[in-house]
Amino acid sequence: MNLFALIWVNRFTKGIHIYVLPTIPKQSRMIRKLGFIILIYATILTSCNNEKSKTEVENPEFSKTEQKTDTLTKHLKPFKAELPTIGLLMYNGVLQSEVIATSDVFAKPNEDGKQLFNVISIAETDSPITTEEGMHFVPDYTFENCPKLTALFVPSAYDMFAQVHNKKIIDFIIEKNKETEYIVSNCAGAQLIGKSGIADGKKIVTWIGGGEQLQKDYPNLKVQDENVVTFVEDGKFSSSNGNLASYISALNLVEKMTSSEHRKFVESYLYLDRLQNWNE
Repeated sequence: MNLFALIWVNRFTKGIHIYVLPTIPKQSRMIRKLGFIILIYATILTSCNNEKSKTEVENPEFSKTEQKTDTLTKHLKPFKAELPTIGLLMYNGVLQSEVIATSDVFAKPNEDGKQLFNVISIAETDSPITTEEGMHFVPDYTFENCPKLTALFVPSAYDMFAQVHNKKIIDFIIEKNKETEYIVSNCAGAQLIGKSGIADGKKIVTWIGGGEQLQKDYPNLKVQDENVVTFVEDGKFSSSNGNLASYISALNLVEKMTSSEHRKFVESYLYLDRLQNWNE
């Protein structure tokens, strides 16, 4: 009995499977020729697939392609010495909304996509800090290597005892007051301003319910009624009730440092009008 070899190429495993089947004598010669042709084709196909696999393994350009398509790097904003630098003070227990609000406003480019500010975070050490909400933020700079600031934003925590009694934080605020053009406090960050003494004789506002105690603790401050005042500005110092009201203090300063047109652009970028006009 003549035998017919049926050759099957598995495209997924790249293997060749041979099945031997009986044939009738009159067709054996033709089938042998056909089988031979299939064998040659299978050999070529397998060889090509192997070469392709080998190329993928040995050619490092495949991994480079993935790196080239990573869009993160083009969104990273380099530190540019010629730009104003906005410093965001951080410490354990900080309310992250007050850090994010400032960065949200000042990190926005202008309408032409141009970077306008350096926005950096600062903490006592380079260890990650844990926010009130439980997230971990890694500071860009420490008190020791912080660059010159144009503005310093001082946020709050629900429990300010540790921060108010941290001499390094207070000394840092005092030193940065000497070089900055603006100092902004949000919520209970006003306690750090009061403790430092840098805004004695100036108007200030704090969180709703905290004004009376702030005035008792720091009688040299002109504490405003937080029940009716959301934001106040006095010279280089400005302050707000904090939390989402931190956007008000940030937007006010970004307008002062740029223009009313840029403020409107940032507000539109943030969909602020949607939030203001939202109805359930």
